[in-house]
Amino acid sequence: MTDWAAFTGFTGLVLVVLLSFAYVSRGVPHGDGASVSFDDNPDRETSLDGSRNDVELDGDELVSAATTENVVDGVSSTPIVPTPDSAAVSSDLPTHLLIANVAVSQALLGAFLALGAWYAEIPSAALGISAGDVPTKLGVGLALGLGLYAANRVGSSLSRQFGFTPDEALRESLTPESRAGWVLLLFVALPLIAGFEELLFRGALVGAVAVGFDVSPWLMAAVSSAAFGAGHSAQGRLGIVVTGLLGFVLAAAFVLTQSLLVVVVAHYLVNALEFVGNELFGW
Repeated sequence: MTDWAAFTGFTGLVLVVLLSFAYVSRGVPHGDGASVSFDDNPDRETSLDGSRNDVELDGDELVSAATTENVVDGVSSTPIVPTPDSAAVSSDLPTHLLIANVAVSQALLGAFLALGAWYAEIPSAALGISAGDVPTKLGVGLALGLGLYAANRVGSSLSRQFGFTPDEALRESLTPESRAGWVLLLFVALPLIAGFEELLFRGALVGAVAVGFDVSPWLMAAVSSAAFGAGHSAQGRLGIVVTGLLGFVLAAAFVLTQSLLVVVVAHYLVNALEFVGNELFGW
């Protein structure tokens, strides 16, 4: 017999852990100046690797630096990847180990959520999982991913025209420095991220809750999208809003297609194109 309450408990626990990672990882620098500093000296700069460099600022230089630090991004061009956990942020991990850290954390959380679905005997259809019409679902996912990526690029370009610099700290921290790193990112980390996040935010929070408790899937799409944005706090305040909106588009696609595969493919494609486009074309 399906135990919807038990699975909701599993889902809530995973969500709390993920949001806790986001909260404790706010020390990642980002363009809206929302990063957390534990240094009492305001005239010190923090780099991505956690090191600090003393700087002397006065007069016009101080004003210029303050202006630069408080620029916010109108549209985030950072991939929709989760915030690395505190261990990844606070240590001097090489890029490939940082990617591996993110991949392992997503795999463990995803496995725990899948265990919850098995224990509670959740029907696969409630999570949007089915083996039917796979080619069509892949095609819809590809089209959706390309459309979201194109919209994100247009929005990012427009924001630059108005002087808003997109926050790229998270993408830069995860951009590989070797061929092996790219293989790890594109074929291990990003698929795990897309699969886990879509299972959690769309399959569990939208599909399972709507079916199990007779709640409007559109209401849950809004709730899950707010949580999705909050789980990406390393992208800055406006980045959270934009990521939440993107999450709602994915949730809407899930509600309309009833397919987890569609949104997993679209999510993966947005992330992969952000990294590859920036590396090859500087987008």
